[in-house]
Amino acid sequence: MSFRFIEDHRDTYPVRLMCAVLEVSPAGYYAWRDRPVSERTKSNATLLAAIRQVHRDSSGRYGSPRVHAVLRRQGRGVSRGRIERMMRRHGIRAIMAPPRRVRTTDSRHDLPIAQPDRARLHG
Repeated sequence: MSFRFIEDHRDTYPVRLMCAVLEVSPAGYYAWRDRPVSERTKSNATLLAAIRQVHRDSSGRYGSPRVHAVLRRQGRGVSRGRIERMMRRHGIRAIMAPPRRVRTTDSRHDLPIAQPDRARLHG
């Protein structure tokens, strides 16, 4: 995370100064910068694109279980937990329908309301 910050701000501040402030070595920063992108990072980028496509195709209605099912049907062997983590990390959420409530009483009317029967209440 420190190296990413240094990379993003190296045009504004000297690299050696930021390394000293963040207590990391300049050699470590340059080694990180020149290191090739890992296979896992490439795989995550590809998977994220696929997740976003499935989510877009469902008009935002699919959560991780359905996205996982679609990706499995496409032949992608990836766990549901990994899909959940990636969706959470990138803010991809399913549109949720409002809860359905059973309404048995219509209180919004102008009809007279009956008075309670006192004999039944105390007897």
